[in-house]
Amino acid sequence: MINVVIAGSIAFDYLMTFPGKFGDHLLPDQLDKISVSFLVDFMERFRGGVAANIAYTNALLGGHPRIMASAGSDFHEYGQWLESQDIDISGIEIHEDLFCASFFVTTDEDQNQIATFYTGAMARASELSFSDYGNVTNLAVISPNDPQAMVAYVTECKELDLPYIFDPSQQIIRLKSKELIEGLTGCYLLAVNEYELSMIREKTRLTDQEIIERVGVLLITLGKRGAIIHAKNKSFEIPVIAPEKIVDPTGAGDAFRGGLIRGIQLGYPWPLAGRMGALASTYVLEHVGSQGHYFTTDDFVSRFRAHFDDSRLLDQLL
Repeated sequence: MINVVIAGSIAFDYLMTFPGKFGDHLLPDQLDKISVSFLVDFMERFRGGVAANIAYTNALLGGHPRIMASAGSDFHEYGQWLESQDIDISGIEIHEDLFCASFFVTTDEDQNQIATFYTGAMARASELSFSDYGNVTNLAVISPNDPQAMVAYVTECKELDLPYIFDPSQQIIRLKSKELIEGLTGCYLLAVNEYELSMIREKTRLTDQEIIERVGVLLITLGKRGAIIHAKNKSFEIPVIAPEKIVDPTGAGDAFRGGLIRGIQLGYPWPLAGRMGALASTYVLEHVGSQGHYFTTDDFVSRFRAHFDDSRLLDQLL
């Protein structure tokens, strides 16, 4: 089986809900001097961080992932919980003089989100190295993290000839054009949503076709319209699995990656791996928090087969 090391943030998520629409309170002709406050009616703190989110869903599917990240003095209880979920936290460095990174996000009634992120211990992620795992892993994940750490990880993976998934996500804003180009060029898989792909096009001046030619595989998640995977001159449309209810969208993209990576680990074809990601993200939508969902492999396979034919390949999960 492919062994995965996931580099990225360890954070706490502060989730808030606003009982209205952001757009009703933003004045288009005043955005250059914006000053607005939204009175929220709910707030709760949850375990989060992209690396942990991806690892959690991957672990639910039996992936046994390892996390490489920097965490703060408030991580100890969180770390014990991750270990109880069959996640290897030996690659997490704890800095007692800092707190974990923190993600503050407010969601309106249309599922639009406004967020801010405090780096905390994540700022020291560049002190970590994939070279410590070169003999025990064969797939790296470079997800949102300290920007300079992400740049260093790309260089390391190329030097180690270690295949890596490049998931720049929230850090597209902070990464320079040449850093984005270097990160996606030669990556095993580039994972973005539709808007993030537009941002990469804008910053790098690369066309969609030029991006596809530079990466091994391109995953584009499309929200309610599912996802599309471009691989080996073929494109695979990945449909959504409708949630029973939508509670909170936070972490849905991370869960998609966790499910997709599990399919990659098992050597599944892209349409099947993509559908695993789609179902994993549906579970997140039905719960509050990016790690608020839970399922057994029996539950997952049963629900999957209610929508798709897996030709019994998912028997490996049981």
